[in-house]
Amino acid sequence: MPTAATPVRQLHPRAVTELLTTARALLDAFEGVATHPLLLAQVPDAAAKLSDDVRQACRPVDTAEGLFVLRGLPVDDEALGATPGHWSTAGNSGALHDVVLLLLSTVMGTPLAWEGQQEGRFVHNIVPSPGHEEEQTGASSDVLLSPHTEDAFHPGRAHLLVLGCLRNPDSVATTAASIRHTRLDADDLESLGRPVLPILPDDAYAEAQGYDGAPPPVPTIWQSPDGPTLRFDPAYTPLDEAPEEYRAAYGRLEAELARVSVAVALTPGDVLVVDNDLVVHGRVPFKARYDGTDRWLKRSSVRVPGRRTRPQAERFEHGYGQAAVEAFA
Repeated sequence: MPTAATPVRQLHPRAVTELLTTARALLDAFEGVATHPLLLAQVPDAAAKLSDDVRQACRPVDTAEGLFVLRGLPVDDEALGATPGHWSTAGNSGALHDVVLLLLSTVMGTPLAWEGQQEGRFVHNIVPSPGHEEEQTGASSDVLLSPHTEDAFHPGRAHLLVLGCLRNPDSVATTAASIRHTRLDADDLESLGRPVLPILPDDAYAEAQGYDGAPPPVPTIWQSPDGPTLRFDPAYTPLDEAPEEYRAAYGRLEAELARVSVAVALTPGDVLVVDNDLVVHGRVPFKARYDGTDRWLKRSSVRVPGRRTRPQAERFEHGYGQAAVEAFA
């Protein structure tokens, strides 16, 4: 897998100081609890006061790569403490970075939470967890996390996925592949543009997996005004139920995404921003140690008002009973 140059936006030192000062002030006002609802309520006003240095760095994705890395934020590894063994035991660990990620996400759009995932938090902890090594979720480690659209099963999925790196001692790579770099013929595009198969909820949504409703078939690729976009999660797509022609086209799409995939090994302080309509992301396998030093990411999901139109049929999907909650609503 190539490690092609990823677009990097270096945060100006003034922007770094501003973000950290603002985040610390919010935390100090609420006894260091990043999930305090009153802290969340103050994030929009705090984000609105951030300078053009921050806003310029957070401008929309503007290349066919469909992603960029924000660089320049410091991480104090000693102050961070041990990598938690499960998201539910993280507590307020890394709270400063939760608030910084919320501020950046609010500059870019509106943060989302899910009622059925990580107790409705707006910033998730992504850590390897014992017993989940072979799952197709962020808690896995031993297996390749297959390239996918984030929360592809749901019509209210984010426009942007934001991953902040706190710790990555083994340089474990996030994989990314843009639909804009693939080469597919007209027949494949036509086939994949038809709603043939559903995308089922992934293992992070146990309640949604038990939803009593027919899974709606959805298109894999469609054309937006500025080019092709996609909705893709082969690990949760029942491909054996599709006609042979469709399976063949889907296989060619998988091969093309693999061909153009790049590896992004985040370092502490890096923030990866991924356009969730253009780019599928995953992660290479690694061996978790469970000794407090493992890879640790923070994740937020962002909805961007006025973004490109998704298929109109999505508004009639049930979303398997899951509700995406917008911050500040």
